[in-house]
Amino acid sequence: MCIDWINEKYKEANRVMDTDWEIYEWADSLYSDFAGGIRVNVGYATPDYKVYLYLVEHLPRWKDLNQTKVIINTSHSIEDEKVIYKIWITSPFSLC
Repeated sequence: MCIDWINEKYKEANRVMDTDWEIYEWADSLYSDFAGGIRVNVGYATPDYKVYLYLVEHLPRWKDLNQTKVIINTSHSIEDEKVIYKIWITSPFSLC
């Protein structure tokens, strides 16, 4: 899969946030990385279920704000004995 995983750019991406405020601030700061749903083949992977849930809720809103036609995908896997939650955006016309 040719996804640009933006979590690889941030050391905080592997952290589990302590408070709702931290979750909101961190996940909301990812808006520019997702470009509000305009960018495709971009995703985020995290061990923090709460950050994942925030993105699951807000990515569709961000996409609707920009009136883009993208597909929001989700999955999870077990890596190093912990669950990693993944969310990414693809184009309905993407070959990846």
